[in-house]
This record gives sequence, structure tokens and C-alpha cells, in this order.
Amino acid sequence: MENKFKLGVIVGRFQGLHEGHETVIDAATAICDIVGIFIGSSQESGTANNPFSYETRRGMIERVYGEKVKIFPLPDIGVGNCAEWGEYVLDNVVKYFGALPDVLISGREERRADWLEGPRGKFVAELYVPKKIDISATRMRQYFIDDDETTWKSFTNPVLWDMYSSLREEVASSKDNLETMSV
Repeated sequence: MENKFKLGVIVGRFQGLHEGHETVIDAATAICDIVGIFIGSSQESGTANNPFSYETRRGMIERVYGEKVKIFPLPDIGVGNCAEWGEYVLDNVVKYFGALPDVLISGREERRADWLEGPRGKFVAELYVPKKIDISATRMRQYFIDDDETTWKSFTNPVLWDMYSSLREEVASSKDNLETMSV
């Protein structure tokens, strides 16, 4: 079966890869020949909201998806969720892929509503993947703080389970650091 889209893009912080993220990535790999994942706030690590480094986040996605996806950093630029941010995302897609994406795939979130309002956004389709489960990376990080490995595992791909201790250590050592370079 031929995929509907040549290039699909996903943008997320992935501050703890969980089943909700996988639902979006799985949808993208099912309909796109190429899936680019851009890890937002890639310059952030060691803070309560962004405990994991870009390398750790990339590693989690690579463990689950291997060569099915291409992963790139996407540092914040201080503009928030607006058309300017969307144009910045598209600049990065063109930088790494040499073309605009055919589709931006995400969970439906109000903060993404203006991303494609810039001049090139009209050339990019949007696909919102409905939530199948109620989970967030914030709650996933709380499972580390509470040392609730069983619940964490219930929302996490088994290929990541052996990372529990090291991931928990990163979250625990970051939980009181409220500094951020992100908007």
C-alpha cells in the first residue's frame, strides 16, 4: 500500500516517551513515507519541566522506532506558540529534508492552532490524532518522583523498562530546578 504523504513531521518535547506519543508516531508511520520527529526545547535539560537531555529523549525514541523515523533537535527561539514558531519549525524541516512537509501530525492541542498561519503553512496539511488514553509527560514524571514503577510501566513501551532507574534519577535530581530557557 502506498502512503498518502511523502513527508510527515511531529514536534514534541518528549520529556518522557509514553503511549500517547507512540499513538501519534504510529499514525504518522502508517501514512507517511518519511517521518521527521523534531524534539522541541532540545537545549533544555536538568529542570523540573525538562529533566531529560536531547540525547536521552532521542535515545528513547530510537529504541522504540529505530530507523522508521528521523530525529532532529529543535531549540526554542523565545516566541511561544504562534505563526512565527510555525515558520521556524518549517525552516528546520527544509534545513534537514530540503522540502516542506506534506503534513504536521500531532495530538489536538489548542497551543498548536496558530503554527501554520504563516505564509508557508497553507501548503502543509494537519492531522490531529485523537487521544486513546489519558496520559501526559508531566504525570509520567510524577510516577518517577513517587517511585511508582508499576504505573510508569503501564504507559511505557517495554523496550524502555530497563531505563527506569536512570530516568528516575534524572527526574529526581531535576525536580526542584524551576529555571528554564524556554518560553
